Amino acid sequence: MNDPVRDPAALRTQLGALTTEEFRPDLADVDTRSTLDIARAMNAGDRTVPDAVAAQLPRIAAAIDAIAPRMARGGRLVYAGAGTAGRLGVLDASECPPTFNADPSQVVGLIAGGPDALVRSVEGAEDSAALAHDDLGALALTPDDTVVGVSASGRTPYAVGAVAYARDAGALTVGLACNAGSALAAASDHAIEVVVGPEFVTGSTRLKAGTAQKLVLNMISTITMIRLGKTYGNLMVDVRATNAKLRARSHRIVAQATGAGDEEIARALEATGGEVKHAILVLLGGVDAPAAARLLAEHHGHLRAALAAAAP
Repeated sequence: MNDPVRDPAALRTQLGALTTEEFRPDLADVDTRSTLDIARAMNAGDRTVPDAVAAQLPRIAAAIDAIAPRMARGGRLVYAGAGTAGRLGVLDASECPPTFNADPSQVVGLIAGGPDALVRSVEGAEDSAALAHDDLGALALTPDDTVVGVSASGRTPYAVGAVAYARDAGALTVGLACNAGSALAAASDHAIEVVVGPEFVTGSTRLKAGTAQKLVLNMISTITMIRLGKTYGNLMVDVRATNAKLRARSHRIVAQATGAGDEEIARALEATGGEVKHAILVLLGGVDAPAAARLLAEHHGHLRAALAAAAP
């Protein structure tokens, strides 16, 4: 069998079979339309993306239910992709520390070509499975780790190589693609194929495919963090207050969770070193800051369980 990476004809044939590469004849004259009409047409296509994601919800949930207990044991969530897919993984990983007070090593984003590829194309990087092996090898994967390969086409050698390497290392693998029957899905323990159809600009998978990938990555990281006790209801009780806005948000979260007054909240936050979850436990559980810290440690950071234990 010809290698599509080295055989241009084989690659053209492979791409021609992908839904994300299809041409939309109804948009052949789009460059002659008014700006408003173009925007309406683009928006109409974008509205189909959530439905495509909805069709994969059972698979997404199954993947999360496999990821969460591994992370509770200290495992890591690693995204691996090239181009837009890689950038989205890095973006999702980078948002977890400020949103959930996650250690930066807990959720990791790998992009083919390294950090330089975040802002400019690194030629040939996506075609290298060996590069994915090197990037993951540096992480010394364990069976509690999860590697999510992200690729709109589902054929990108870097993403497919990442999940193949991870499976061999005993880690859990998830393949997120936007074409059915993809090589990435076949190589993964959990396959999520969000088929969004042809792109508004033919083959530009930063559009609907990128939107779909962002929605799924939002679910994977957010719901996993909920399972790890990083929220109380839908409140970000593990938020890291690193600036004035987040300090104000921390105060508001404690108020929303407890109904306490501003002065009482300020005292609780000061006593707990600004830790929102601890401050809520102080106010609702009637315990002091050291006891709040102990209870949360005993219950692995789950505020509801700590509150139940604090109840007389």
